[in-house]
Order: sequence, then structure tokens, then C-alpha cells
Amino acid sequence: MACVVLELCKTFKGPKGAIIRAVHDLSLGVEDGELLALVGPSGCGKTTTLRLIAGLDEADGGTVSIDGRVVNQVTPKDRDVAMVFQNHALYPHMTVLENMAFGLKLRKVARPEIERRVGEAADVLGLASCLNRLPNALSGGQRQRVAVGRAIVRRPKLFLFDEPLSNLDAPLRVQMRREIARLHRRHGIATIYVTHDQAEAMALGNRVAVMNDGVLQQIARPLDVYHQPANLFVAGFIGSPPMNLFHGVITSEGGGIRFRSGKGPGERGEITVSLDQDMVSRLSGFVDKPVVLGLRAEEILPVGAGTAMAPESTAKAAVRFVETLGSETHVHLAVGTHEFVACWQGDLASFASREKLAVLFDRRRARFFDPGTGRAIV
Repeated sequence: MACVVLELCKTFKGPKGAIIRAVHDLSLGVEDGELLALVGPSGCGKTTTLRLIAGLDEADGGTVSIDGRVVNQVTPKDRDVAMVFQNHALYPHMTVLENMAFGLKLRKVARPEIERRVGEAADVLGLASCLNRLPNALSGGQRQRVAVGRAIVRRPKLFLFDEPLSNLDAPLRVQMRREIARLHRRHGIATIYVTHDQAEAMALGNRVAVMNDGVLQQIARPLDVYHQPANLFVAGFIGSPPMNLFHGVITSEGGGIRFRSGKGPGERGEITVSLDQDMVSRLSGFVDKPVVLGLRAEEILPVGAGTAMAPESTAKAAVRFVETLGSETHVHLAVGTHEFVACWQGDLASFASREKLAVLFDRRRARFFDPGTGRAIV
């Protein structure tokens, strides 16, 4: 049974009475025990969605159902939802113990039970030695742990995380990410985790929901979102570096079908990729029509990598820039006016700028999009 079911719309009035569509026809379900990562650029409607679920904002239309109960008219305190904000918002005059116990005291939970829950959460979060400290005596990571602990002791039906790690530095973000994942496995409470960091969403989510301009673009398992983006926005947003996108046309030549970069039918392009036979039938209706070819950075390989490919799927590329990242290297390349990024294993910083390299385009992993609608074709 789904723990949370959303059917929502929300608009705001902007300058001069303009209508701003914050959440548009959002239809979303979160299963019991699932961690759903909600990701998208700033202003896409992620936080508004959480606020609608928590009851902090009122929807213009639709319903919020939690554990089979429509809660649109239920006050926030009675929705049995715990929310962790970007700013930890601790009471500065209260100790760690008092901050974590505050919500339970308001609910008149018995003192022994409060002490037991706070003690368990403090042990899990590594805060046992900090219980008598005030927030100003804690590090940023410790304060965020206290905010998480305050939510955990509630034992709600639903956790809502609103970019809880964005104010931490990189090592602390990685550490807190591990702790949140471990806590979710331990407690198994349905969780919606909002972030603008697509790597964080991929690492944490059982499923990833991608939003843009208030519209849900795709919801799927992390690797499905990565390898099979539903449209051009998802292809360009998910992944670091994002998917390489090449505009061109599908051509029929010598009994085969190929992709040629260029701006229209009949124009000879700079990049040619022959297509696998299983793609021919799916793309036959797009012959002489514009399409967008999508390839991930790791799907563009240096010649000699041992991958068998048709000669038509190779090109001579100029090296523009090399980023050495340790275990992998991002090589920025160009073929004519087309610039793209390849991700190769090892230290390849010896490539001289503008050196010509032969590269292979892995047609087996190619994705194609309709440039008019932006939707995936195959």
C-alpha cells in the first residue's frame, strides 16, 4: 500500500499579478518504507511540494493522502509527518537533549519513553557525548544530526527532508548522506528527500523523481533515470557530466540507417553513427527528420578500447580541455562545431590541447529524442 499519494496543483501570484505555476498536476505515490529522492533545479517546485504534504501551504487543487487518509483539512501537527529543513532551526537556549525531546514533550509522551528514544537516536547519530551541549558549541554537522534526531524520535509515518545537507561542506555531506541512508534502512519509514544535487538523489533514492518548472518529468529507479531519460531535460540534468546531445537527422543510405549531425535533411554532418539493427525499425519513421542523439560521457571511447563497432561510428576529435579527477579523466572534445565530453578511466592528462584523437560512439547505448517535443524516441 502506498504511504503517500499526491494529486496536487499550486500557484502563486507574482509581480503585477502574474500567475506563477509552482506545482502543476503533480501525480505521485510513495510506497511504505521507500526513500523517494525529489530532484530538480532551484525554483522547480520541490520545496513547495514538501510544504503541501506537511500542511504548511494549502493546495489550489487535488489531494494529499497519507496512509490512506486524505489530510487536506488536517492541521500540520496532526498529520504525523516529521520535516527536516535546510536550516536546522534548533532552539539556541536548549541543550541537544532538550531540542531532541521538545516535540515529544509537546505530545505529552512519558518521560522514561522520551529518555529512551532520545538515547537511542543519540547513539545512532554519534551524539551521546553532546547531549548536554548548547547548539553554539556544536559543529555544523553535529547540528544537522540533532535536527535529524529530533525528527527520528517522533517515529512519524513520513519523513520529509528539505535539502538538509546543502549548508555542509563536501566531506560532511558525504558522511551525513551515509548516516541518512543507514537510518532509513534501520527504521524503514517512508521518506521524501528533496535535493538539487543529482548525485545525492542517485545515491540515496530507491526511486528518483525529477521536476522542472513545477512539472514531474520522470520517476524511476536511479539507473533507469540515468540510462533511459524520458526527455531532453532529464538527459541534460542527470549525470555529471550530463548526457552529450547532438542535433542531426536520420538518413537512409546503402540499405542502412544512420545518424548524421547537421541541421536538416540532406545536409552532410560532421558526425556519423550507424545504428544497430534493433533500432532500425524503431527509427524508420524518422528518416530525413531532425532528431537529437544522446550519449553518456563513458559511451564515447578512444579507438583501441577493444569495443567492436562499425567504422561509421568513429570520428577524429580535437582535445579542448582535460580534467584529471584521479580514477577517471574528463576529456572535452570537439568535432567541427560539436563539443562534447568523454569520461575515460585512468590518468590521461598527457593529451596535448587540440591533439586529434580517434573516438568511437557506442551506438548500442545511444538514445534518441524528438527535438520538437523533447521526448525520448528510443
